[in-house]
Amino acid sequence: MQVPLLDLKRQYVTIESDIKQAIEEVLSSQHFIMGPKVKELEQAVAGYCGTRHAVACASGSDALLLALWALGVGAGDEVITSAFTFFATGGSISRLGAKPVFVDIREDTYNIDPDLIESCITDRTKAIMPVHLFGQCAEMDWINDIAARRGLAVIEDAAQAIGAEYNGRRAGALGTMGAFSFFPTKNLGGYGDGGMVTTDDDELYDMLSILRLHGARPKYYHKHIGMNSRLDALQAAVLLVKLPHLDTWNDARRANAARYNSLFDAAVVGTPVEAAGRRHIYNQYTIRVDKRDDLGDHLREKGIGSEIYYPVPLHLQECYADLGYEKGSLAVTEKAALEVLSLPVFAELAAEEIEYVADTVKGFAV
Repeated sequence: MQVPLLDLKRQYVTIESDIKQAIEEVLSSQHFIMGPKVKELEQAVAGYCGTRHAVACASGSDALLLALWALGVGAGDEVITSAFTFFATGGSISRLGAKPVFVDIREDTYNIDPDLIESCITDRTKAIMPVHLFGQCAEMDWINDIAARRGLAVIEDAAQAIGAEYNGRRAGALGTMGAFSFFPTKNLGGYGDGGMVTTDDDELYDMLSILRLHGARPKYYHKHIGMNSRLDALQAAVLLVKLPHLDTWNDARRANAARYNSLFDAAVVGTPVEAAGRRHIYNQYTIRVDKRDDLGDHLREKGIGSEIYYPVPLHLQECYADLGYEKGSLAVTEKAALEVLSLPVFAELAAEEIEYVADTVKGFAV
């Protein structure tokens, strides 16, 4: 049996006619950059997340960058975040000349450990950027309490977490701003790159809207130096078709994760933990095992896709050597990087495929 890590074709056949109609509407309009479709998507995502505003941009990486930029983060500033994440988290901080300050994670959820945040705050700290890793929200009440007491902004890196919930509130509405990615592999993915920033703050919304258009308002008049980070109308049209299906797809991922959990012996395979008050939407279903690399090879031989998210934490990346982190400085993060492996969990997986994957993992691990 062949079980890919992700099969977007299975999703596409269920919405093909709607997608083609939406694309045809854009082609007929010949309005390709920004415009009504993008505005409609912004309103729909803001409504879905429960925020006053949403600002579309060219990618999830740009969403993080724009959120930091709108806060005025720049040279000499520090932003506290996790090292166990995709590179864009730290890269967005560095691109503005600021310094990422990496904090260790909780062993159960892989999210930043709030216990360790306050000791890392200095007079140069401008924001905290928790990552909702794999589709589960970080400890936002705790993080927001720290931020409020210390006068800091909170930017949710929610790239993997659209639809995830924390105590009944959705990701993107839990901090000062939330940053989303619409990369094709995400639970809500476009047919190319795309991103979104959500916020309730009117002034930040205004600044985000200006910065993504070269800092101009009106056109050709530049009070600020911005960037070109516009979402095209074709991506907006695709995402508008997909958004009404998101909760159904997320529920299917949750059901698939539950099925895996029922098939695995937690003493042999470390299964994901869904913390109290969370709605995990499983952008990844990530297990922990000894001999992780050998298991990945074994799965590949059996026709099963898997992926390591992430083999090298940011604090140990060569480009961050000047920050002075040594091996062992973030022990929980480093241990996770040696043990985690993500298995197929996409919504369209069949029960027999899940059973085949689980049996193959158990056959190796036992």
